[in-house]
Amino acid sequence: MTTKKRIVIDEEKCRGCGKCVNACVGSALELVDGKAKLTREDYCDGLGVCIGECPFDAISFEDVEVEAPVAAATPPAGGCPSAAARQLKPQTHSGCPGSAHQALHKPAAQAKPQETAEHESALNAWPIQLHLIRPESEQFTGKDILIAASCTAFSCGNFHPQLLAGKGLVIACPKLDRLDGYNDKLEYFFKHAKPRSITVARMEVPCCSGLTNMVTAAREKAGSPQGIREVVISLDGKIISDTTV
Repeated sequence: MTTKKRIVIDEEKCRGCGKCVNACVGSALELVDGKAKLTREDYCDGLGVCIGECPFDAISFEDVEVEAPVAAATPPAGGCPSAAARQLKPQTHSGCPGSAHQALHKPAAQAKPQETAEHESALNAWPIQLHLIRPESEQFTGKDILIAASCTAFSCGNFHPQLLAGKGLVIACPKLDRLDGYNDKLEYFFKHAKPRSITVARMEVPCCSGLTNMVTAAREKAGSPQGIREVVISLDGKIISDTTV
């Protein structure tokens, strides 16, 4: 067993101002009958932004026991295929990065088979989901890493050539995933994989910033001096921000 932090709201102190609700990027808090409530604990990232926003000192943390994450466990033989580690050979990209995207949006009668085949996968290893990865695996140790929100690849037409090529991939959703163990695993990642660079790709929606928050918090806890590149993608698939945090 290990411990995690859980938000506790003192209803007697809470005045229902809603500042904590507005500050919660994970949409874990709501106002119910004039009081702030933790209605979705599975959405809470445990970073405590809401605590700093409460003017009435009504919010605090408590430590609760949860099952410890298995950061470096090897899937047993005969286990789920989704967790079986494997190396992949990235395909060569031909032509302009936007050409395949344009071909896929042509009417069926105009699109040629060779055009739709140009935009091939840059994925170099499996698994990619944060719960399943092994930070000490070959595709992560000392390598350039992309930690991407789950929706980014569906929104950004040039995700593979523009963001993924040459990087080890980790995906997560800070709003809908079961977040238990994510903070510990990301801290373990910084300490043991010692990546050459980290890029976080996320959507522009506020809840998606929780992914950057988790990664930067893990970096600080691990004592890593590494800068983190944050790429923000709009809902129509454009890169609207590219900064270092």
